[in-house]
Amino acid sequence: MSDRTGAAADAAIDAAAEAATTAGNWTRAGRHAGLAGAALGVVAAGAAAGVAIERLTVGRGVRRKARLALDAAGPYGTLRGTPGTAVAEDGTELHYEIDEPEDGKDGKGSRSGKGGGAGGARRKRLLGLLGRRSGAPTVVFSHGYCLNQDSWHFQRAALRGAVRSVHWDQRSHGRSERGRAQRDGTEPVTIELLGRDLKAVLDAAVPEGPIVLVGHSMGGMTVMALADQYPEYVAERVVGVALIGTSAGRLSEVAFGLPSLGVKAFHRFAPGVLKALGAQSELVEKGRRATADLFAGLVKRYSFGTPKEVDPGVARFAERMIEATPIDVVAEFFPAFAVHDKTEALVAFDPVPALVLAGDRDLITPSDHSDAIAGLLPGAESVCEAGAGHLVMLERPEVVSGHLETLIERAAATAAAARSARA
Repeated sequence: MSDRTGAAADAAIDAAAEAATTAGNWTRAGRHAGLAGAALGVVAAGAAAGVAIERLTVGRGVRRKARLALDAAGPYGTLRGTPGTAVAEDGTELHYEIDEPEDGKDGKGSRSGKGGGAGGARRKRLLGLLGRRSGAPTVVFSHGYCLNQDSWHFQRAALRGAVRSVHWDQRSHGRSERGRAQRDGTEPVTIELLGRDLKAVLDAAVPEGPIVLVGHSMGGMTVMALADQYPEYVAERVVGVALIGTSAGRLSEVAFGLPSLGVKAFHRFAPGVLKALGAQSELVEKGRRATADLFAGLVKRYSFGTPKEVDPGVARFAERMIEATPIDVVAEFFPAFAVHDKTEALVAFDPVPALVLAGDRDLITPSDHSDAIAGLLPGAESVCEAGAGHLVMLERPEVVSGHLETLIERAAATAAAARSARA
């Protein structure tokens, strides 16, 4: 073994040990402290080796300065629209923003700052097709777990001005209020509750006209929950749907790229671990800051299929969104995924244009979950993006935006045909 290889191995061991020790310290007050530390250590170890090489060559202070520089200079997540507030059934205030279309008369006016090429041509075609025309669909974006509406930054930029779009923050995420029922302890988070939250946003932001629903990960599950609870509404209003990096069920079987022993440990202990961490939120947040390098490594491993090829600003943007989600919120939402099953609800989307898209290196909602969804929606466009991970809309933005633009065109044609049939 060379000196450099040996040093890397030692650094990897140190990083893994640090992860396990930190996890154990976070849950010292819990009676399952040892098991909790072990479970988190197994998950964290996957990122430790990658972090180790960086530690050999770049000092901690330099890495911290680099993160601060990326935070200051990164343009991602800066797009804002007209704000609004929807009120959920428990009184939780849900923040949404609306981007209105331009008139479409001259095909000009791109505000994304990226006009040329195939993407620009598609955008001009959309603007000419839709603009401010009566009856054009509104596109509603639902984000994933531990993210916020800004996770759609590139798609928002690509569609900005061409279509009417709504971006919202799920309860306890982004600019939305902390869930009141969860804060008061009167109701746990369920995927069904999130579906009803989406209905409240739709009632407030899109009271009339056709709708295209777009959901990533938990956002896709939210869309399915809407269909499950409001099938008549979906049949009447929804003219298109995109389900990106998501699942209709069986999430308790996901391996997260771990060996079989790690999978069993994770699924057995994760709910208790997170509950214990949530009860020690102040200590945990300090720990997250103290192990920022390891946290960044975890984000890269579980967010991107080819992390070395991702713009560092984009990687830091994803990290910033995830680290902004308090650990007690992470703990509140996690149990809902194990019991999520909306397979039967998918039939509501069978009559409309659909897009099912995933990265083939997604460790959170593996692409076979998207294959299962596509199998139940035989008319859907099914896309498996080679080399992409869970945050495919950030890793391969042009691919996702292009497929969404095609979907919106198909949905607009569907809506127009339906109007003609009724006339």
